[in-house]
Amino acid sequence: MRRACIDIGSNTTRLLVADRVDDELVEICQERAFTQIARSLDANRAIPDAKLEEVVRSVAGQLASARRLGVADVRCVATAGVRRAANGERLVSMIERVCDGLSVTVLTGDEEGRLAFIGAAWGCRQHGQPRVGGALGVVDIGGGSSELIVGVPPDQIEWCRSLAIGSSDLIGSEIRSDPPSVDECARASARVHDAFAGLQPPEVGRAVAVGGSAASLTRIVGPLLDQGALGLSLEVLQRLPAAEVAQQYQLDIDRVRLLPSGILLLMEVSALFGSALTVGGAGLREGLLLDG
Repeated sequence: MRRACIDIGSNTTRLLVADRVDDELVEICQERAFTQIARSLDANRAIPDAKLEEVVRSVAGQLASARRLGVADVRCVATAGVRRAANGERLVSMIERVCDGLSVTVLTGDEEGRLAFIGAAWGCRQHGQPRVGGALGVVDIGGGSSELIVGVPPDQIEWCRSLAIGSSDLIGSEIRSDPPSVDECARASARVHDAFAGLQPPEVGRAVAVGGSAASLTRIVGPLLDQGALGLSLEVLQRLPAAEVAQQYQLDIDRVRLLPSGILLLMEVSALFGSALTVGGAGLREGLLLDG
């Protein structure tokens, strides 16, 4: 059965179309737009009118792509950027009015974490990563939140926390320079550490990182994100302007600008789990297509 989902994230709006056969997915199409909802919020925590219209256009275009590929019933969800916005309900109403037949669900942090875990666990199996003893830890670093989940594959959640801090939250506040300075990163790191204070996840046998920051880091340091690799990637970003990093590693410049804060969040999670992080090949969108 062909399925599709649109994920209205805090940084990006993404489409995934795939054929599902039993518990397997075969990717047909992906699309991505850097809509950056979280960074657009004004002083009243509202999404500006121009950004509302931009997101609606992006969703409408991705919905049209899915329907051209034969998917009539497309799942659409929104995450922390919309969840935190004072006018998030207005965006949902605009999308549903323009996109005939599309229903938008604003996920809670726990729902976001559960779906990310299902997708990450499936990705581990799909990419031939062997099971190890103990639970699976998953972290999904988004633009407006970070979800940490511990459980047993494929979908048994034992512990889940959603923190209202993501890669967009540190850009423009603690991190303003290009490239970011050592002092800026130190201040951002302290804020991240405070946000994670008091968390006590269960022990994990392995840990997987999903989301745009983790995926982008594979081009700089590879798929294993231990403290050394994360520190090295941060040094690269502190040394070179974003445009140069984007060109050298073939990354979108909007993603590069978010990477310093994403790295600091991943460093904190790695320390919290007491484990290096393996970059996962699947996450929230795959979880949506596998759920139910």
